[in-house]
Amino acid sequence: MNEIILIKNGELALKGLNRRSFEEALSRNIQKAAAPCGPVKVFCSQSTMYVTPLEYADIDEVTERVSRVFGIAALSRAAEVEKNMDQILPAVCEYLRDELESADTFKVNAKRADKKFPLKSPEICVAAGEYILNKFPHLSVDVHEPDLTVTIEIRDAAAYIHKQPIRGAGGLPVGTGGRACVMISGGIDSPVASWMMAKRGLELSAVNFASPPYTSRRAEDKVRSLLEKVARWSGDIRLHIVPFTEIQEAIRDYCPEDMLTVIMRRYMIKIAEIIARKDGALALVSGESVGQVASQTLRALQCTDAAADMPVLRPVIGMDKEEIVSIARKIDTFDISILPYEDCCTVFTPKHPKTKPILEKVIQAEKALECAEVNVNAMIERAVNGTVAEVVKPR
Repeated sequence: MNEIILIKNGELALKGLNRRSFEEALSRNIQKAAAPCGPVKVFCSQSTMYVTPLEYADIDEVTERVSRVFGIAALSRAAEVEKNMDQILPAVCEYLRDELESADTFKVNAKRADKKFPLKSPEICVAAGEYILNKFPHLSVDVHEPDLTVTIEIRDAAAYIHKQPIRGAGGLPVGTGGRACVMISGGIDSPVASWMMAKRGLELSAVNFASPPYTSRRAEDKVRSLLEKVARWSGDIRLHIVPFTEIQEAIRDYCPEDMLTVIMRRYMIKIAEIIARKDGALALVSGESVGQVASQTLRALQCTDAAADMPVLRPVIGMDKEEIVSIARKIDTFDISILPYEDCCTVFTPKHPKTKPILEKVIQAEKALECAEVNVNAMIERAVNGTVAEVVKPR
């Protein structure tokens, strides 16, 4: 009896003429996710994807890794047997023995995709139910709320036996929606925003701004750890560490204090966009949520967006902190995010930041740098040229 993984594609079923490209991307992502466990064979038929571990591949670990691949609505570990009731019925009791012994009630669900199979779905259910009751007399049938649902699928190549499916990660396969560059901090919100954009099929790059000696190496390590968690779902993430001290000190020294945060964010946007374009990204991603802090009012967001030519995506924009924290716990980034290592966003924070900045006045305030004979373009160029890039892998 061979054990495989059956995958339901979810949103992919709604795609039209380009559905094949989505399925191919999903297949590649499954193989990449499962690669550390050993080789797997992946193919698609009848709106279902089949994953067969080969050689020494550990199906327990393969299942865990595949469950985090975006584009999968549900997955089931299943026994693959010949399309013959003499083979199917004993296999049900053998493959699901532990579950059948521990349950009190059960029902059988049959799906006959191969219409040439001699028994119809209700007849398969009756035959399997009688067989199971004979083998496990302690059981009783409950078609409404059973402890265990035994599913028998009759497909073109074989019959498949499994219990209730596991919920998948949902969304769309990473790589089908283009690339975006995440402005990643060490906080709670930006890793969640990264995960949400990967779920919509986007490949991710990331930009982090470092301000030594005001920020430490441990703050950078914290960002790497956060991206390692996100990468378990998104795949590899190219991280760019940008030296931001010179620009941040110039803003502190020459710009009005109440506008420090919004001006700092504008320069981050400008630099991130340059790096994003070099990386082939079509948008920036930020973890801002309306009204959460002074720099995230609509007026402030308008001022920062005006510094960019490419779209700035904010997937958590309408979420409250409790909702964001819930996702952070789900993807295992929360405990890392609350570690007490400061990022550059908390450096030189004004006591009374402007919550409703006017774009024209912000631009006028930025001109204080030019009046002080600070070569802004040269500072930006030095920051971009001083950026250190690395690839963060899942962990």
